[in-house]
Amino acid sequence: MAKPEVARRIKSYSSATGFVYQYQFHEVKPTVQGGVAGNEYIYYVSADRKTMFPIRILVRADAMETHGTLIGRKLTGTEEYAVAKMRLFEAFDQIENFSATRPDLVVDSSNLESLFAKLDL
Repeated sequence: MAKPEVARRIKSYSSATGFVYQYQFHEVKPTVQGGVAGNEYIYYVSADRKTMFPIRILVRADAMETHGTLIGRKLTGTEEYAVAKMRLFEAFDQIENFSATRPDLVVDSSNLESLFAKLDL
């Protein structure tokens, strides 16, 4: 049986670099990269409204577990999705030529706390 099509909403983000990006969430899947386990969030992004390209964001499981231990509870999937999206926005704001570089992004112990602070979590 064929997989049903999923309706995807295209959203816009006005970055600090002056570009307005369009993006849509595509999928999340468990992954292991370089021996590091986590979930990979894939967004499709456009800077020109003509071409879209994938951006991958690895949310490291060890960072999420460490943060969960600090706050005394396991973090939810919704919270993990939120930090992945905040990492995408942070990259839009900080990377001048985002569409040309198309970076693979990571949420790890070095930036997780600041991403949660932006979310007031």
